[in-house]
Amino acid sequence: MELFTVDTGFFKLDGGAMFGVVPKSIWSRTNPSDENNLCPWAMRCLLVSDGNRLVLIDNGIGDKQDARFFSHYYLHGEASLAKSLQQLGVHPTDITDVFLTHLHFDHCGGSVKYGSHGQYELTFPRATYWTNEDHWNWATVPNPREKASFLEENILPLQEHGVLKYLDLATKSLFPGFDFLTMDGHTDKQMLPKMQYKGHTLVFMADLLPSVGHIPLPYVMGYDTRPLLTLLEKQQFLEEAAQNQYVLFLEHDSVNECCTVKMTEKGVRVDQTFRLDEL
Repeated sequence: MELFTVDTGFFKLDGGAMFGVVPKSIWSRTNPSDENNLCPWAMRCLLVSDGNRLVLIDNGIGDKQDARFFSHYYLHGEASLAKSLQQLGVHPTDITDVFLTHLHFDHCGGSVKYGSHGQYELTFPRATYWTNEDHWNWATVPNPREKASFLEENILPLQEHGVLKYLDLATKSLFPGFDFLTMDGHTDKQMLPKMQYKGHTLVFMADLLPSVGHIPLPYVMGYDTRPLLTLLEKQQFLEEAAQNQYVLFLEHDSVNECCTVKMTEKGVRVDQTFRLDEL
C-alpha cells in the first residue's frame, strides 16, 4: 500500500465555532485568527494506492457553488484537487473508489462538478463512491442544525448516477488492510479510515480531530451535533492512539499533516508532528 497527500486548498472558519466553549484567549495560542476571528484550515485528502485500486479519501469543497457561497469561506492557496492529482500523475478516470468520511460540503464537494452544458457530472466517472446507509439517511433528510452542510448537489447526483454504495457497519472494512472506525459526535456515523502503512497504524482523522490544537478533550467544535459524545469518543480514541503510537493524518490542520500523541500528567497531548512523506 502507498499513501499520498492530496492538498485541495485552504478555507477560513470562525475560531469560536471551531473550538466551542474554549475561550479565544486560549485557543488562539495554537490557532491564531485574523481581525475577523477567522482561522485558516486545510482541506487535506489522502490517496491510497493498493494493487489495482486507487482510493481517494474525501475530496474537498469543490468549485461548483456560486460566489456568494464561497464568499463565506475565503478560499485561498495555490493547491486544488485537480492540480494535486495531476502532480501525482493521476487522472480522474484512474480513481477506482471515493471514500467519503461524511457528507459535509468541505469533505465531499469535489465529488460532483458542472459539465460543459451546466449539468452535474461525476468528477471521478469510473469510481464507486462509498458512504454508509445510516449516514446517507442522516444527510438526505437533514436536521435543521446540519442542513446548511449537506448540499443536495454534492450528494444526490451520486445516487442518480448509480455509483453510490454502502459500507457494512458490522465488518467496517473497504478491503483487507483498509478498515474504518465510526464516530457519532460530530455527525451520525462519520467514518475514519484506519490502515497499516510502513509498520504504523495510520488513522485519517476527518472531523473527530480537526487539528493538533483540538487534542485537549474540551476542545470540541461548536459544529458537533453531540459534543459530549465527541468528548468521550476523543478520550477513548486518543488514549488508544497514545498507547499504540498511531499516526494521525489531519485533514484540517493548516500546518501539520500528521502527528502522534502521548500520555502526560495533563492527559493526552501532542508528541511529534511531521509530513506523511517523512514516515
